[in-house]
Amino acid sequence: MKPNRTTPFIVLSSIALLIVLIIQVNWILQTAQIKEDMFNEKANMVLARTIDALRSDKITCMRIDASIDKNSPSGSATKLGKSEIHTLDSLFSYYMRFYNFHINYSYVVAKPGALANTGQISWARPINPNQQACYQQSLENVTGENGVELKLILPEKKQFIIAELGTAFVTSVILIVIVLVLFWRTVLSLMKEKKIAEHTTDFLNNMTHEFKTPLTNIALAGKMMVKESNIRQEDKLKHYSGIILEENEKLRLQVEQVLSMTALERGEIPIQKTELDVHVLIHDAIKCIGIQIENKQGSIQLNLNADRFVVMGDKTHLTNALCNLIDNAIKYSVEKPELQIQTFNNGGHLMIVISDKGIGIEKEYQKKVFDKFFRVPTGDVHDVKGFGLGLAYVKKIIELHGGSIELESEKGKGLSAEASAKTGTTFTITLSYV
Repeated sequence: MKPNRTTPFIVLSSIALLIVLIIQVNWILQTAQIKEDMFNEKANMVLARTIDALRSDKITCMRIDASIDKNSPSGSATKLGKSEIHTLDSLFSYYMRFYNFHINYSYVVAKPGALANTGQISWARPINPNQQACYQQSLENVTGENGVELKLILPEKKQFIIAELGTAFVTSVILIVIVLVLFWRTVLSLMKEKKIAEHTTDFLNNMTHEFKTPLTNIALAGKMMVKESNIRQEDKLKHYSGIILEENEKLRLQVEQVLSMTALERGEIPIQKTELDVHVLIHDAIKCIGIQIENKQGSIQLNLNADRFVVMGDKTHLTNALCNLIDNAIKYSVEKPELQIQTFNNGGHLMIVISDKGIGIEKEYQKKVFDKFFRVPTGDVHDVKGFGLGLAYVKKIIELHGGSIELESEKGKGLSAEASAKTGTTFTITLSYV
């Protein structure tokens, strides 16, 4: 048994992708930290250059010193005049432009802790104190009051840093999303390919098993005819010849089914639509399968009650589709197959319902029965023949005719006398009538 390499591949790929994402996120955080450090450096430079320039203006220094309330524990500057405010605004604006620092700001002259205690942010530009980024430097050489600071308040620090990240941040997020989407698509494609490979393997195993029986029967019949070269009894000759012809026909039908499904997938078989009497098609399909029903001593009940039963369709393919459904109903019936075929009109559509009292299909497999190569698991039992192409072919044909097919089934029907009155599986075809 070959080891399953898909799971380790997905695990290793997921770990590698996770590491890449962690590195990418870490890079974004480091870039943001660098931007924040640059922001802090610029803010401190603006504040330092403003204080240096302020020292050279003796008159403004004296007015700021006079405005400080010496009796207030906070030392808040509450009496700055228009001239001092204008001077500070001019200096801050100049150095903000000089350092290419385009952000709203505010300031206050106060002792340490005054901003938190008094809630006074600025006389010139009031802001929300909960969103502030505060930078302060001492004004000891500017005022005669010890411990007084000039505080620069920048309320939009976070927004500024995010804006500075700009293209790099957006590009990183887009790349992360693209990598995640591509990885997910790759995993889905891998799982799909694995599923197809498993179905293909099952198909080849089924095909080998299906071809082996008729080939063996043909070989045995041929050997008997060669061995008994002096056969003169006409009934034996007919018997051996009949076996060869019957098994050869089985092989032909099986090969044709595989080739037809492949050609339909490629769109190589054109659908030639003409006006068709569906009731006639049903009778033709029953004639094709009649021998199987007779061999199993089964019965078919017809309730063809549709008033409008003419559709535009391809006679060969629609007949084959009906034959496939009837053949399935016979295969999966216990002992004597009991089938019911009915038609009726529903709005602008013709409904064709084919029901049986067979073993039914478990709910977990009902959505998969129309998939190519899929067969309902039966363990090691191979009494039901087929490649898993019949229902896929039927669905494809019905869809090419603009119709739909639905399945209703319950596992276990037909296995007991108590369940004999109930339907095991029902296929409902919907077509538009002319």
